[in-house]
Amino acid sequence: MTFGYNVERTLLDNVSFRIQPGEFVSLLAPSGSGKSTIFRLIAGLLEPQSGSVTIRSGRPGKGGKNSRLGQVGYMPQKDCLMPWRSVLDNAVLGMELQGVPRRQAIEKVREMMPSFGLAGTEKKYPHELSGGMRQRVSFLRSVVCGTEIMLLDEPFSALDAMTRVDMQEWLLSVWEQYRSSILFITHDVDEALLLSDRVLVATESPIRELHEIVIDMPRPRSYGDTVGEIFAARKKKVLELLHFGQTSSSNANRSSAPVRTQPSREEGIG
Repeated sequence: MTFGYNVERTLLDNVSFRIQPGEFVSLLAPSGSGKSTIFRLIAGLLEPQSGSVTIRSGRPGKGGKNSRLGQVGYMPQKDCLMPWRSVLDNAVLGMELQGVPRRQAIEKVREMMPSFGLAGTEKKYPHELSGGMRQRVSFLRSVVCGTEIMLLDEPFSALDAMTRVDMQEWLLSVWEQYRSSILFITHDVDEALLLSDRVLVATESPIRELHEIVIDMPRPRSYGDTVGEIFAARKKKVLELLHFGQTSSSNANRSSAPVRTQPSREEGIG
């Protein structure tokens, strides 16, 4: 998949990768390199100049919104809850937009609220909730829609350190229960390693290649796993890649010859 906002600046240059059903994959890349653009392309909010996006074995989306309607859940950095709607009404919004009868949507949301730590909050409004609780509502709204893949764009970046750790462990527990396919953007290396089955690392802009790091730590995981040997070894590898990318990009005279993308294991973007 190739994309640029104008002819003078290409963000993605023939990038390919795949995500297995039920897999948790994180994307690490320098600021401004095009991580959020990848999300918009997968969601069908932008169209690639070449290449396509395929969800499972379905037809290529080619950036068309309708082709992935109901297949992709997109959770941006801000929770985007409607301030005039209660927690319950916010959580059912996605299903309402899909045409699900309101009574059926409410029944499903009420059933899932306890596992999201939201029991008893049905009648509250967003301004009455903490940042972490608002993100739980936003995540619930995406999960209940039954999407094939969820795109989480730095959902915990605005939270304080302690709340962030709590939310990471909470997300792991919810993911273990529902096993949605997740593509997660973060700038936090520890967060990526703790949560993921694989981490994809982009070291330059435009993104031509995604380096794959397999996180072969057993599940279920907790924050205590961040002091283990496997975690330390994988973190060292990621930091080496990121440091190499920074060093390479600082060399203004390096070759501009195209680098071919190495596709990862097997939803597919190419």
